[in-house]
Amino acid sequence: MTPLHPLRLAIADDHAIVRMGYRRLLEDEPGLRVVAEYSDADSAWADLSRRPDGDIDLLILDLSMPGRSGLELLLQLRTERPALKVLISTMHDTEALRAQCLRAGAVGLVGKSSDPDCLLDAVRRVARSHLPGETAVPVSQRRADLPGHHTLTLREHDALMGLLRGWTLDQIAAEMGVSDKTVSNYQTLIRQKLGVNTAVELMRYGQAHGLIP
Repeated sequence: MTPLHPLRLAIADDHAIVRMGYRRLLEDEPGLRVVAEYSDADSAWADLSRRPDGDIDLLILDLSMPGRSGLELLLQLRTERPALKVLISTMHDTEALRAQCLRAGAVGLVGKSSDPDCLLDAVRRVARSHLPGETAVPVSQRRADLPGHHTLTLREHDALMGLLRGWTLDQIAAEMGVSDKTVSNYQTLIRQKLGVNTAVELMRYGQAHGLIP
């Protein structure tokens, strides 16, 4: 069903080619219109905070951008712009990250490696309903008793994925743009939250929970 007015979309992603691809994909659909693009969380907030409620219906938000993370922006929007719906777009589509984003207020999560129809389907679901709490990804995917990796912060999750890829602390630090000491601290916190003591136990945990890339 096409909304009474075009669904007004915004895209926040630090890759211009991704934004261009999303815009072309979305605007080929009747009833969808991209009205704003942002290359980082700060520029997104600077614009969104000035707009009146209802000026944008849905923000498609990348989690990994320079500066503040997409998750930080999501949490800020949940508090200060609760009427704005946010659909997460990410390279790391895991159950743990999906649950974390839903808890933080996103209406859903779409992996960047997914078929383009997955993004369109998620956006259509938002277009069909403007009810508070409507989700593009079923809430039933969240569990009452969450395993340890569901309690990780976004940065800890990024470090975990590096460890499960077999990267060294130096490699993870370079990828995340932080110091080796920071990554070492992440590793300690990750092991505590997951209840593992060694690298071997961490890999077994990753395999058991489907986290191995």
